[in-house]
Amino acid sequence: MLKRTNSFEDRYNRLQQELRNEILTGSLLPGEFILPENTLSEKYEISRVSVRKVLAKLVDEGLIEKIAGKGNRVRIPGEDLKRETLTVAWFSTSYELDIIRNLIALYEQTHPYVKVELLLLTEAEYINNLVHLINYGFGPDVFILSDIHIRHLIEKDHLDILMPYMPAGIDIERDSYQKVFDMFTVQGEVVSTPIVFSPTVICYNERLIKDASAELHDSMKDWSDLLSLAERCTVQRKDSEVIDRFGFCFSASPNRWPVFMLQNDGRFIEKDGRASVFSESNNVEALQFCVDLMYKHQVSPIYSHGSSYLAEGLFKKERVAMILTTYYFMNEFRGHDLRWDVLPLPQRKKPATLLIGGSLAINRQTNQPEIAKDFITFMTSKTAQTMLKQQGCTIPILREVAEDDGLLDPDIHPECYNVFLEVLPYASTLRDLSLSQSELELVQKELSLLWANMETPEDACKRIEDQLNGLRNIVPVSGG
Repeated sequence: MLKRTNSFEDRYNRLQQELRNEILTGSLLPGEFILPENTLSEKYEISRVSVRKVLAKLVDEGLIEKIAGKGNRVRIPGEDLKRETLTVAWFSTSYELDIIRNLIALYEQTHPYVKVELLLLTEAEYINNLVHLINYGFGPDVFILSDIHIRHLIEKDHLDILMPYMPAGIDIERDSYQKVFDMFTVQGEVVSTPIVFSPTVICYNERLIKDASAELHDSMKDWSDLLSLAERCTVQRKDSEVIDRFGFCFSASPNRWPVFMLQNDGRFIEKDGRASVFSESNNVEALQFCVDLMYKHQVSPIYSHGSSYLAEGLFKKERVAMILTTYYFMNEFRGHDLRWDVLPLPQRKKPATLLIGGSLAINRQTNQPEIAKDFITFMTSKTAQTMLKQQGCTIPILREVAEDDGLLDPDIHPECYNVFLEVLPYASTLRDLSLSQSELELVQKELSLLWANMETPEDACKRIEDQLNGLRNIVPVSGG
């Protein structure tokens, strides 16, 4: 049975909701008078009696107060302030947590009727825990999502937990970077709003490079230059096989090792998107170079490939001269007595790097959709994006902020911070690898034998190719 629409009820509820949202989102500030009753009556086409009922309800909620002879104004917050709660989920291991807390404090200052609660979830099971909480009705209103998390949600058919939102004031081509938004776009719709991003670059210790009597920027053109410099920076103890310092290190993260394959013009899947070609010679050659760095030339530590973070840990201790890393991890170098900088990756057959991003998404089940949208609008505002850049290394998505050299602080940022502009035109995303997230995780797992030097690159690539084709139900063609 169809329910008859009550147009009066719709207009009445719209007035109440819109006034309430304008107060909670800061469009109407404390001490500011709202429109007169007559004006509201005409605008919403309801009687003044009904308008007064709406205003009385907002008075009861503590949002406005009636001033005799003047009208109704937004209440100036006091100790008895009633605040709406917005829950925001973040990684418990994020290198930007201190900055996020500062941003939340700033948001609460300008939105006194909103209390933001930060919910910290472990990164290892972040997406599973998030989906579980939302499905049981306990999910946060807003949550951080990386491009990898979006890939997980697509593959597990969980995109329906998101309420797509794009701040109205952002023109992607004019104000930001299309490649960053592409990572969070599904079937032409931005499902989660980007706030930060980073390419993979080389970070180097200036003092250790100088000790090796090397001129870095003039010598890092290709892989052979990288190897030569790493050899000069690797230091072995006298009369011992112990390595005091390695020249280069890259960790097992999927945002690291694929770069070498991309630089060597490698590909994982045929152009038609069907069969895997992981065993192609370009891939084998790239992985052979990686293995040789560890075992043949001994300029890169072996154990680092069991973790995604140990390269950065060694770098902070000045036990490695160069690492493959991102701007996210550079936040860890704040407060450390390091002289460091960044530069683009050396190339092989073509320039290449990987791009990663972080975004904010809205829980489709949230009871505070307008406040959630307002919070994301704030996080993509010039004010918030400027604070992000001033206090950390991660690159904000607003172009005018990201490219503003006046915001750089030598105690926080590398001198060559703008390297990201040089590499962005040829940066690829994980989506460009043409592998699903589960396939990428399979490759990541199966490469462990190669990193342990228990398998040749040829054998590893052929075995992984067969497994990928098995998942895709591709029958190998036998020779005859």
